[in-house]
Amino acid sequence: MLVSEFNYQLPAELIAQEPLSDRAASRLLRIHRFEECLRDGTFRDFPELLRADDLLVFNNTRVFPARLYGSRSGTRSQPVSLRNPAARDFLKGQIEVLLTRQVSQTLNEWECLVRPGRKIGVGERLFFGNELEAEVIARGSFGERRIRFAPVDNFFGVVDRLGHIPLPPYINRSDLPGDRERYQTVYAQASGSVAAPTAGLHFTPEILARIRGCGIETAEITLHVGLGTFQPVRTDRVEDHRLHTEPYEISTATAAAINRALDAGRRLVAVGTTTVRTLEYAASQSGDRRVLAGRGEADLFIYPGYQFRIVSALLTNFHLPQSSLLMLVCAFGGFEPVMQAYRHAVEHKYRFYSYGDCMFIE
Repeated sequence: MLVSEFNYQLPAELIAQEPLSDRAASRLLRIHRFEECLRDGTFRDFPELLRADDLLVFNNTRVFPARLYGSRSGTRSQPVSLRNPAARDFLKGQIEVLLTRQVSQTLNEWECLVRPGRKIGVGERLFFGNELEAEVIARGSFGERRIRFAPVDNFFGVVDRLGHIPLPPYINRSDLPGDRERYQTVYAQASGSVAAPTAGLHFTPEILARIRGCGIETAEITLHVGLGTFQPVRTDRVEDHRLHTEPYEISTATAAAINRALDAGRRLVAVGTTTVRTLEYAASQSGDRRVLAGRGEADLFIYPGYQFRIVSALLTNFHLPQSSLLMLVCAFGGFEPVMQAYRHAVEHKYRFYSYGDCMFIE
């Protein structure tokens, strides 16, 4: 299958640059798997779309302020705040580092994306204000770097203070103070992601209370979204693409809830593609239609032709053309029904991507 088959035309004005003030006011497009049947609605109606015996599974990862601004060897400067978008002018000639994955806790080594990428070589030292210093120790295949931070007390506290929420590149503005709360699900707990599980951004405490008030069971997994979210599919053939691994954890209680639901033939509803990948990867590792508790590294690439083991319904946002996430959604809902849904969403001016609207595939 060709990557180009997953292309679609999207007017730039439909890419949501700001979140809605009311999370639950997002629009929701409802479709049925492998059927070109579309219904427009709003997310506030989502609880009524669930069945009484559904198990609704969330990804409770929390986005941390993983974008750092600083300087290279020989150009060390005072720390800069980007709370004011005008401050970007100060950063000309300086550097931006996006931490994507901690690969060694002992040595505090991280995989990261850097800008300007071509100028930052192995052995170079990077400075972030007067509190953090790192050395570039390796270079990846597609321009990624591995850096090692010098020892510092309360590293994550310093990053939380200096760092910025890593808004996706299609949001054409600097992060604002409100993004720290809004680019985060209301149920986020485990810090470690560099991108939000965006399907969860529509939930409010009131919506969650309505769902639980109906007796619908919920459970949580953790998958920390990493570098794969920012990397395009660079192959011509879908089958040749490989995903980066991402750390996940499934608790004993969540595994038990999932297996009870599966044994009873109940519907497993995944909130977001990250939840789908985690559940399907865990089921593939068990050898049968069961999920084992534990931690691991998930790298399951789902595209049309994949046979889903346990997920029965999916809530998801609208994804970039030719992206691995769009391929997953097409695998779940059927290529033509999903692409038709995207054409419908464009025609009816839905809002796209992280701060945009959503679709429910059942």
